[in-house]
Amino acid sequence: MKHAFIFPGQGSQFPGMGKNLYESNTKAKDLFEKANEILGFRISDIMFNGTEEDLKQTKVTQPAVFLHAVIAFLCTDHANPDMVAGHSLGEFSALVANGVLSFEDALKLVAIRANAMQKACEVQPSTMAAILALDDAKVEEISAAVTAETGEVVVAANYNCPGQLVISGSIKGIEIACERMKAAGAKRALVLPVGGAFHSPLMAPAKEELQAAINAAVFNTPSCPVYQNVVAKAVTNPAEIKQNLIDQLTGAVRWTQSVQAMIADGATEFTEVGPGKVLQGLVQKINKEAVVNGIN
Repeated sequence: MKHAFIFPGQGSQFPGMGKNLYESNTKAKDLFEKANEILGFRISDIMFNGTEEDLKQTKVTQPAVFLHAVIAFLCTDHANPDMVAGHSLGEFSALVANGVLSFEDALKLVAIRANAMQKACEVQPSTMAAILALDDAKVEEISAAVTAETGEVVVAANYNCPGQLVISGSIKGIEIACERMKAAGAKRALVLPVGGAFHSPLMAPAKEELQAAINAAVFNTPSCPVYQNVVAKAVTNPAEIKQNLIDQLTGAVRWTQSVQAMIADGATEFTEVGPGKVLQGLVQKINKEAVVNGIN
């Protein structure tokens, strides 16, 4: 019986996030103030008092979700994971939880990642779409066919749970792919309100910038394995962890496969740390037997 701690990504933010933590815990307050100093603006004010629109800016969203999750984890006395994983951005939170990255270094990397992704989105307008109730193999097949026939980028980006896969690519490519997915029997093919084609080759400009920052950062030996998005298996080697984190920007988030691997390796309880309950719901769809709970 092993206890897995999992950390959410972009999309789980909400106005007022982290405010209770700040007001009720001295350690949390100190960490938020340290974050304001590192980022050079008062992100805590935006998190606690900003609107949904304020929180939607990538340069705010990513550090905000990271901070909420990591500070909640660091202020929980009994948090002692046997394994960790994070969904996309959440992987940085997971790497603080298992001691690979310091709070400060991880926050700096998240800020660089957010700004680099924002710039990549501006270079080429692009998007993502959720495909519901269509076999993964069929989604991959249609995505590859659209790319081959039209030259437009379309790839499978987020394997969230069985029957829920997100595709990523150019605006035209995603439009064509959505029509074909529906024709092939998808229950829904819904374009998402996101800033760009995350986890696709269109994030290559951001990858170069992030790679330099990650390679310059200190990555420690982890206290427990991290199940990384791009490989969906336990990783403990700091050099491998670095490379997988770099590859994640243009590679797929294999969340379904990561959770299945954690369960195969003995995980029976999953605790989601941070805003929202999205990952708890996904874990239950992946395996109904798993015990899920949250710390927020």
